[in-house]
Amino acid sequence: MIIRVVPSQIVISFVIGVIAMSWYYMSSLMTMNMEPVTQWNAYDLLMLFVMWTVMMFGMMLPSAVPVILLVNNINEQRLSRGAAYVHSGYFILGYLMAWTFYSLLITFIQYWLHHLALLTPMMVSAEVWFTSILFLLAGIYQWLPIKQRCLNVCRSPLGFIMKEWGEGINNAIKLGFKHGQYCLGCCWVLMGLLFTAGVMDLKWVLVLTLVILTEKLLPEGKITSRALGVGFIIYAMYLHV
Repeated sequence: MIIRVVPSQIVISFVIGVIAMSWYYMSSLMTMNMEPVTQWNAYDLLMLFVMWTVMMFGMMLPSAVPVILLVNNINEQRLSRGAAYVHSGYFILGYLMAWTFYSLLITFIQYWLHHLALLTPMMVSAEVWFTSILFLLAGIYQWLPIKQRCLNVCRSPLGFIMKEWGEGINNAIKLGFKHGQYCLGCCWVLMGLLFTAGVMDLKWVLVLTLVILTEKLLPEGKITSRALGVGFIIYAMYLHV
């Protein structure tokens, strides 16, 4: 049975569809499904996990479009010369799995922060010092070698793909998951800044999405990353003035 590689136009249409549905949920359904919570139960945690998962898909997939298209193009080239290949959707699945696991982790972290009364029922930082620490940590992380190493892979993924490429469905999922881990390494601290202005604040979600796109896709993304780090540190210090 012959399975053809999905054309790039279909792949990008699928990704855009997932992004559009994610942003529709965030703009129209998120506040409806996530009311202020004072006493958490299992349903609240489940909806919080759904919220974080959808947000991560909507925020991270736009910057992943180039690497997704790169993987699909490689598969198309392999098909043209009769080499083994798999559906590019398995790479996307692996990538989204990485952010789904992060969403699960951040869900329990947020629950813990609510338990410590560091977040209000509206999911906003309840203490200036906590906000300051989040910005300080984000600023420092922007300058750390691990951040820049992960950013390099996200900005220039071809070497990573050639090194990690494997045959078969499992290896395609594994490749997507590994690349998702590098993207996670770039952005996980930035996501923590959602706690400073409100996890459900769509404007703040959009700002962070644009920051991620700038870091990964623009020519001066690495410089922007470090400049943002300086800005975060200065703002953290300003909060104590």
